[in-house]
Amino acid sequence: MQKHMFSRREFMKLAGLGGVVLVSGCASTAGTHAAGGQDFYFVQLSDTHWGFEGPAVNPEARNTLRKAVVAVNSMSRQPDFIMFTGDLTHTTDDPAERRRRLGEFRTIVAELKVKDVRFMPGEHDASLDNGKAFKEFFGDTHYTFDHKGVHFIVIDNVSDPTAAIGEKQLQWLAADLDKQPRNARIVVFTHRPLFDLYPQWDWATRDGAQAIALLQKRDNVTVFYGHIHQENHFTTGNIAHHSAKSLIFALPPPGSQPKRLPVAWDPSAPYRGLGYREVGAEPAPVNYALTEWPVA
Repeated sequence: MQKHMFSRREFMKLAGLGGVVLVSGCASTAGTHAAGGQDFYFVQLSDTHWGFEGPAVNPEARNTLRKAVVAVNSMSRQPDFIMFTGDLTHTTDDPAERRRRLGEFRTIVAELKVKDVRFMPGEHDASLDNGKAFKEFFGDTHYTFDHKGVHFIVIDNVSDPTAAIGEKQLQWLAADLDKQPRNARIVVFTHRPLFDLYPQWDWATRDGAQAIALLQKRDNVTVFYGHIHQENHFTTGNIAHHSAKSLIFALPPPGSQPKRLPVAWDPSAPYRGLGYREVGAEPAPVNYALTEWPVA
């Protein structure tokens, strides 16, 4: 996988595609569990906000998700699985409209060639009804799964309208981690950042520090999240946190302006700031090669 990723980076440099590769990893590789996995890669897509309308920030709002589906389907080597990290739809107070948008989103992404597609809610999907409609379409809002030696944990920090994970889910997380060896390869998906990136803009989780304290007891943990509509790379202790770009509109860097307003659409550079991520997982040393791709 390492050879594959670096040759891809060189290709992008020569072709002028603008892709960026970041290698994120952990130093500890002791034990058979950490070193016993296999190379693979998955794709992270985030913040599609299906149902959003705003010509000033994306006049192509009804086409962007479809373009992303086409882009992922065109990959010469298809990913092992695809993960949507929340805000599948744009918020609405109308329960019937919420379900209509969730249904339309599900129909569009059903065109993906890869059929192992996983979902988690964002606050736009779940905070107004505690995730009820989301569960009807996509199942549980928090869960775990295992793939080729990596343990994946999906944490719901959006169904609670106060932006909390909640004590019950934290207990579930602690119990799940207790089943894993200290050096297990663990990847966490959340929607909001677990750390206080910029609470003034709702870029934090009220009890995220408790989740980080639990995760910090493990050697090989990486967190992927959405919500902030841009790349951001941050470390808490030995845990790397990586946010993903949005597929609908970009947001400004944290605290860079008085209000959290979407970045205006630039007709001379359509889809600028929008994109999705390819994550190549390598077992030894434990790291993840992140490749950022534009929507179109």
